[in-house]
Amino acid sequence: MHVVFAAGGTAGHLEPALNTADALMRIAPATSISFVGGSRGLETHLVPQRGYALIQTGADPFPRRMNRAALGFPAHTVGSVRAASAHLRASRAGVVVGFGGYAAVPGYLAAWRTKTPLIIHEANSRAGFANRLGARLTPHIGVVHDGVLPHARHMGLPLRPAIAHLDRRALRAQARDHWGLPADQPVVLVFGGSQGARHLNEIVSEAIGGLVAAGVNVLHSVGGKNAVPEPQPGYLPVSYIERMDLAYAAADLVVCRSGAMTCAELTAVGVPGIYVPLPIGNGEQSGNSLPIVDAGGGFQRSDELLSPEWLTTTVLSVVQDESRLEAMSRAAFSLGERDADEQFAEWIVQVAERRRE
Repeated sequence: MHVVFAAGGTAGHLEPALNTADALMRIAPATSISFVGGSRGLETHLVPQRGYALIQTGADPFPRRMNRAALGFPAHTVGSVRAASAHLRASRAGVVVGFGGYAAVPGYLAAWRTKTPLIIHEANSRAGFANRLGARLTPHIGVVHDGVLPHARHMGLPLRPAIAHLDRRALRAQARDHWGLPADQPVVLVFGGSQGARHLNEIVSEAIGGLVAAGVNVLHSVGGKNAVPEPQPGYLPVSYIERMDLAYAAADLVVCRSGAMTCAELTAVGVPGIYVPLPIGNGEQSGNSLPIVDAGGGFQRSDELLSPEWLTTTVLSVVQDESRLEAMSRAAFSLGERDADEQFAEWIVQVAERRRE
């Protein structure tokens, strides 16, 4: 069985695809796997790092302005679909799996063109163009938020086992020691996604003084594209966090954006969150974290209304109230889906086997 993943562009589209591929190799080791994607996104180094072949189709985002690139976009897309189709035929693909984003579109159209079964997964509260298109081409649709796409089954977002099955309590002392954080004081983890979040960083930098003065320690991932501030007692800024499992285990509370992967990870590990949805796209981030907030597992504040004063007051109201912190942790944990990677992998095997029969 050969499975082709159509994925790329951002970490939000690529990471769950890689997690599913890893799970597929665990439950069906004889499977061969390849990825089709673009030539500019994170897939160009993340896919080879995980040991999978990447076939670059040259997929590009849809141009938002009428210029030379826009005029050449249709022909460029046709060429990308042909390249993806050639790979599906050459590899004798049994199924194509995609998680949305512009880099998945050639793979989706190639699956339809070659009559290869297509499975798509929508992680956000609102589907983007690629998955709305893909949903017209296949009956095999999985969604995290029920009702987002028609005729879809519920399917959690595939996570890395190190995150999905993290025992925060058992790892807490090791995690605090790893970061050089005190064992007996509250810790707040701040991050804005794989690229960081400039406005979130600015607000946090203004709130640091009040938080540290109240005895709160802050572990702050500012993002690789942003300058790292000077550390100070109680404040540890870093460019990027490789060991997110240790960051989650060390944290009592998280301040973050509302990407689908972030929401899935925080509920899986049971960490309360202060969610600040990124104010771009079609509003999907706001809908991603709203069910967690409604269940009592966090707070949500718009980017426009976020202020250092509100952030400081809200953080202290949680971390200084142990019973409230524990109740919010339980609420977040109750929404976690920790076996979605293997459930999705089993679904892929079933679809491929039905085609072979």
